[in-house]
Amino acid sequence: MFAIPGAASHMPHHCLLSRWTVAVWCVALLPQFAVAAEPATGPERKLLFDSGADGYPRYRIPALMVAGDGTVMAFCEGRKDGRGLTGNIDLVVRRSSDSGRTWSELEVVADDGPHTLGNPCPVLDRTTGTIWLLLTRSHGSDLESEIVAGTSRERTRVLLTTSTDHGRTWSPLRKVPGDVTRAEWTWYGTGPGTGLQLASGRLLVPAYHVHQQDRIYRSHALYSDDHGKTWTAGEPVGDHTSEAQVTQRADGTVVLNTRTVQGKELRTVAESTDGGATWGQARFEPQLYDPHCQACVFSVPLREKAARPLWLYSGPAGPGRRNMTVRTSRDEGRTWGAGKLLQEGDSQYSSLALLPDGQVGCLYESWQRDNYRLFFARFPPGWLGLADRVRPPAVAPAE
Repeated sequence: MFAIPGAASHMPHHCLLSRWTVAVWCVALLPQFAVAAEPATGPERKLLFDSGADGYPRYRIPALMVAGDGTVMAFCEGRKDGRGLTGNIDLVVRRSSDSGRTWSELEVVADDGPHTLGNPCPVLDRTTGTIWLLLTRSHGSDLESEIVAGTSRERTRVLLTTSTDHGRTWSPLRKVPGDVTRAEWTWYGTGPGTGLQLASGRLLVPAYHVHQQDRIYRSHALYSDDHGKTWTAGEPVGDHTSEAQVTQRADGTVVLNTRTVQGKELRTVAESTDGGATWGQARFEPQLYDPHCQACVFSVPLREKAARPLWLYSGPAGPGRRNMTVRTSRDEGRTWGAGKLLQEGDSQYSSLALLPDGQVGCLYESWQRDNYRLFFARFPPGWLGLADRVRPPAVAPAE
């Protein structure tokens, strides 16, 4: 494999580059985004969602999570119209009871007829075992540009569905209870990816919105302190932020890592000391390349006592939306090490999870000639140079 840098300059994702061209291009650029070569024994990969299969012309927007009993769930959007962000879109899932070795057939979690259900963002309440799956709903005939401008038939709404049996069944869709939007917000997205339960027990779901007056995208978070009975929208982050993920440091600080909508091709980060209700000054993260694309940040515990959790990051290493890479941070996101190449070539959104058997799972998009495919990869921590340091998640006894 060749080294993949993140780029200070951006090449369109549809450009077709030869391996020789990319290799020469990489040598000439700054080394901070370099990706270490993959060893001979790389991750195990399985195609989970192939565009055109099971009645859906296109699949997109992955979200990967593990239920309280160890069931691994791979969510995504099943797009029937193939029109992108709007149209007839369902939320679908495949489940695994053996840490991602085998998978169930596709199941529909939510279907609102001809309308748009998207941006899956599940979070597990480890106290109750309930899975809260937050999502957004738009009128199937409304375009994103119309929603952003405030000229659409309807504004985007935030809905949820819950599961109390580890993802086997789901409740009917309902409006998220509480103060989760503002009158001036038009377009709205949850996640996409996964939410987080903080050490305090608070449920935290990253989200983003567009303000009708200035039409600028801004991230925020939704939180619940009563096990999902009511939810509140926190204050916005900086301008030109959108799809985000959240992690928590050992000192309680919550870190939001978000897609940068325009400007520099770097991730934007912000920190909160009040559990995601408000945020400090947003800043660019110079170590993380961002081709204006969703990415995932995830925290995994280590076996050593008093050791700070290891943070993982998955996203395209560039140029453009290419070369899905997993990177590690041993100091809770302050610095990032060299990455490992997970998927060469065109790749976009991703979602990470720690599997019950102690391996790491990644659900990610790969595409070629407008044919989107969602792959699941599982790999041992040793692939990231961690050997047996990662502590597997606690799993509730089977019912």
